[in-house]
Amino acid sequence: MATTTYREAALTNNYEFTGGGGYQLPEYPFVEPPELHSSTPVRHPVVIVGGGITGLTLACSLARLGVRAVLLDEDNTVGVKGASSRGICYTQKSLEIFERLGIFERIAAKGVQWSVGRTFAGDDEVYSFDLRQQGNFHLSSQPPFINIQQFYIEGFLVERTQELGVVDLRWQNRLTGFEQNADCATLTIETPAGTYQLEAEHVIDATGSHSPLRKWLNVPFDSKRGDDRWCIADVRFTTHPPQERHTWIEAPFNENRAVWQHLMADDVWRIDYQMAPNADPEYVSREDVVRERLARQFGAEVEVEIVWVGPYAYRSECVHAMRHGRVFLMGDSAKVVSPFGARGGNTGVADADNLAWKLAAVLSGKADSALLDSYNDERLDAAQQNVCVTNRTARFLRPADGTERVFRQAAIGLAKRHPFARSLINTGRMAVANAYARSRACTYAPASAAGQSVQNVGFKWANGKRGDVNDLLDWAHGDLLLLVFGDLPAAASQRLRRLCQDAPVRSVQVLGARGAAQALEHVRDPQGHLQGACQVSGQAWALVRPDGYLAATGATINTQLVQAIERSLGLLGDRA
Repeated sequence: MATTTYREAALTNNYEFTGGGGYQLPEYPFVEPPELHSSTPVRHPVVIVGGGITGLTLACSLARLGVRAVLLDEDNTVGVKGASSRGICYTQKSLEIFERLGIFERIAAKGVQWSVGRTFAGDDEVYSFDLRQQGNFHLSSQPPFINIQQFYIEGFLVERTQELGVVDLRWQNRLTGFEQNADCATLTIETPAGTYQLEAEHVIDATGSHSPLRKWLNVPFDSKRGDDRWCIADVRFTTHPPQERHTWIEAPFNENRAVWQHLMADDVWRIDYQMAPNADPEYVSREDVVRERLARQFGAEVEVEIVWVGPYAYRSECVHAMRHGRVFLMGDSAKVVSPFGARGGNTGVADADNLAWKLAAVLSGKADSALLDSYNDERLDAAQQNVCVTNRTARFLRPADGTERVFRQAAIGLAKRHPFARSLINTGRMAVANAYARSRACTYAPASAAGQSVQNVGFKWANGKRGDVNDLLDWAHGDLLLLVFGDLPAAASQRLRRLCQDAPVRSVQVLGARGAAQALEHVRDPQGHLQGACQVSGQAWALVRPDGYLAATGATINTQLVQAIERSLGLLGDRA
């Protein structure tokens, strides 16, 4: 494979909000890699290219599981150019992942929790919701959403990865060449101290939407670019708006175009204004023009401090496959979505969480290498779903003349008067944990909930203390988790003990308010939240993967369970 080079402008960023000086980002020191002085390349099991939220989530996940890896980042900090807020809204599933990684408390302390969203058309509120009142959100140990600037999460991931050790974070290491063969991949890296090479069994491309690896590998992808134009203003106010998500389909203070309003950390509000399709980016982001726009929305008497302003246009892209030989694409390297519904960074976090446990299982010899193919099964399907969902929102917010515009106007008119029509209003379908409907790592038996994410609900340990699903996943530490609900006949209990001795499975008996514990480890689920999260009833079992997804469910301890375990570890190629 030919070796290619690429160059991009140096990045300049800021980090902690300083009340007038923007953000001041941390700077991480360059350390000369040991390979720089080696005559032969050193081989590593995993090399991650890109230190954004996706690459850092994978690095932290691997460190937690004890997998040695190297992360290469061409910059020496976190964040993006010009201190933009970029991703700001993190969903419950992402927060559950971050809790498992040990950074949730830092995020919760810094960020802003919200659950109420309101949508307006003109001066009328046409739709509102409170996620804490919805059953699919309120039982988790994590809130529905936290708003926080993306670079804060990236910084927390760096801190946590350094605390865990195991993974080598290499700053100012730019990938300039790549080739792969049946034996390994070889990467050429440029640093301030010179150029070196290293070898890798697995390479993770988390370099983003301008991925050089994607170009070098000639990865086919579908792409669509719209003519919608937006301008972001990150601001602070003397008078605070409500701590809610507000969206306007037609904002009278923005020439009847759309507007988004979110609170982030540091009392900074992000306001997204939809611009005219032919808007001049330089003009719409000029400070006097931005201040005039803000005054129309909030009133001329409100004092405003501008933290950052930036125009943007969006596009959607999706690769045809997320694995190419030894290279796994994730995050924006695999798909690019418009920002509606917070489906960009959150899906990158999910990509990393999905691949981490599979790499750990394969590299430790607990699973067959065929398991890695299920990453493409599951996350490509999720990427395609998210591109589709966000494209629909984009078309609702900027409809074409004709049927699309007539539909939008009819939906707005009906929603103002009739509750049934509110679901037709599409200002962004919020990101969810994508279900895996076509995966060779799940067993899709009749009435099975395989492929669904298990919410981080609570239970009681045997000693009466509260625990949650993440505690059980931590206890399993990268092995499959088998939850057995109800009593077990003696023969089934013995069969289960033998099974757990021969496979990387940790088993727990889940009892109701009453029920006698047997030889297994046991917990109590007096309110049935754990059983409900696994979508089973009565006497049953649920096989939960290290990423909190159901691999299979069933009623009795038999060969179906054995096959489910084997399939979850890549030992069975065909789907049931």
